[in-house]
Amino acid sequence: MGSAKRILVAGNWKMNGLREEGVALAGALASRAKTPAAADILICPPATLLSACADVLAGSAVALGAQDCHAQPKGAFTGDISAKMLTDAGCSHVILGHSERRALHGETSAQVCAKAKAALGAGLVAIICVGETEAQSDAGEGPAVVAEQLQGSVPVDGTAETIIIAYEPVWAIGTGRTPSLADIDRMHAHIRTVLSGILNDGAAVRILYGGSVKASNAAEILARPVVDGALVGGASLVADEFWAIVQAAPAL
Repeated sequence: MGSAKRILVAGNWKMNGLREEGVALAGALASRAKTPAAADILICPPATLLSACADVLAGSAVALGAQDCHAQPKGAFTGDISAKMLTDAGCSHVILGHSERRALHGETSAQVCAKAKAALGAGLVAIICVGETEAQSDAGEGPAVVAEQLQGSVPVDGTAETIIIAYEPVWAIGTGRTPSLADIDRMHAHIRTVLSGILNDGAAVRILYGGSVKASNAAEILARPVVDGALVGGASLVADEFWAIVQAAPAL
């Protein structure tokens, strides 16, 4: 199914980057993107760098996203950022429900869904993250956990134009470990089945793989027909490494 969709390579910078280095990295990617790539390209810097990166990326083939948003449009939510503030800063996408938000901030799928609704209302594309822990995987609970997260996190009025799913096995994030290609195939096919029961055009939603994606394994992962792209963590902080992943995307 993935072969019909243009690959998306998204970089999640997480809590990394000061202004000088962040702007330099965004600029390096914008410069490389002057040469047409087979993949759509997105970077998601920390909130402090969004406006500066938007300026650098203006007119380039690299899109800008954020790493989270609040469910409410405005109000007494100290330290939070609304979806409309993100579009105002130049964003087109936002990552929601990342395992680090779910684990470290106690975010529930219901909260992720509320944020996704806010994102859609503000004109953002929501990249909704799902994935199981190592213990859940070892217990054979991965498919059930991921299905529950999808059913609780994905707004039913979402579409293939406004929703992207990122599957990130928690045990593979930043560990250097990745599932086997067969494991990735099975989980992405499972996600597709669940999505098709939630959204009318669930078959057309892009499903990204995330979890220790790097230049050395990107080509074989992105070549899987059920994989529609990658959500890249640490490797997105190095221009050459991230661009190598972009270039690993197969042409349609």
